[in-house]
Amino acid sequence: MAKKNRQAEPAPVPQPLSELLRLPAGAVHLGGTDTASTVGFSGGKTEAPARTAALEPELSDLQERLYAAGRAGEAGAPKVLVVLQGMDTSGKGGVIRHAIGMVDPQGVKIKAFKAPTEEERAHPYLWRIERELPPPGVIGIFDRSHYEDVLTVRVNSLVKESVWEKRYDEINAWEDQLVASGTTTIKCFLHISSAEQKARLAARLDDPTKFWKYNPGDVDERSKWLAYVEAYEAVLERCSTQRAPWFVVPSDRKWYRNWAVAQLLVEHLRGLDLPWPPAGFDVEAEKVRLAAT
Repeated sequence: MAKKNRQAEPAPVPQPLSELLRLPAGAVHLGGTDTASTVGFSGGKTEAPARTAALEPELSDLQERLYAAGRAGEAGAPKVLVVLQGMDTSGKGGVIRHAIGMVDPQGVKIKAFKAPTEEERAHPYLWRIERELPPPGVIGIFDRSHYEDVLTVRVNSLVKESVWEKRYDEINAWEDQLVASGTTTIKCFLHISSAEQKARLAARLDDPTKFWKYNPGDVDERSKWLAYVEAYEAVLERCSTQRAPWFVVPSDRKWYRNWAVAQLLVEHLRGLDLPWPPAGFDVEAEKVRLAAT
C-alpha cells in the first residue's frame, strides 16, 4: 500500500475529471484522440507522485465509509465496480498497484478475467461475470471484463457475428440493471498508442526482471491492432450509456493514467455522499458497561 504524503494537498481539478474524460455521444474514432494527453492535470511527471499520493487520505476515508456501510448491513448499501479495459500493456495491473493500492485491501475484490474455462463456456457469457460482482460495501476491480465477449471474441472470430453482434444491447441492458440495483460502475478504457505498446513490449525484452511479463502471444495480438481498434470503437460507441458511460483515459504516460483513475474513483465515491453508519446499540450504556470492567 502506498505511503501517505501528509504535506502535499490535492491540487484542484478545474472541472471534474469524470466530465473531462467521459466519452461524448456520437461516433468514436480512436485515431483522433491524444493518448499522451494529460487533460485535467496541471503540471508534469515530477508533480505526479505527490499529487497522486495526496488523494490517499480522502480516498481512504471514502472507501472506509463504503466498507462500513456494507459491514453494518445497511439496506441498499452501495457497491462500486471499476472496469479496466485496454490493449495489452495499457497498464491495467499498474492501475491496480498504484491507484487501487491506496485503499484498504479488505474492502476490494479484484478479478482478472482470462480465457473462459470449460465450465464457464457451458454457461451464458455473463454467468462468470455475475459471480465476481462486488458485494455491498466493496470496490470490485475487473482486469478485463464481459467486454472481452465483443472484443477478443470478435477479432478472433470465436463465435459467429450474429452471436456477438447482439451482445452490445445485452450488455447495455445488464449494466443498466446493475446500476439500478446500487452498483456504481466506472468503466475505464486505458488508451495507448501502437508506438507506446511496441516500446513497452521492447522494454520487457530488454530487462530480465520483466521477462515474466512478456507473452509471445502479445505480438500475435499486436498484428491485429487495427481490428482491435475497430472493435474498441464499436464497444465505446455502442456501450457508453447515461447510467454506465465509458471514460477514455489517455495512458501513454503511466503517471497520468494512475492519477486519473484514482481521481475518477475519488469523484465517484464523493458522489455517493455516504455518512458513517449510526450505532446499532446504546452508546452511553456501553460506555457504562465498559467502565465497569
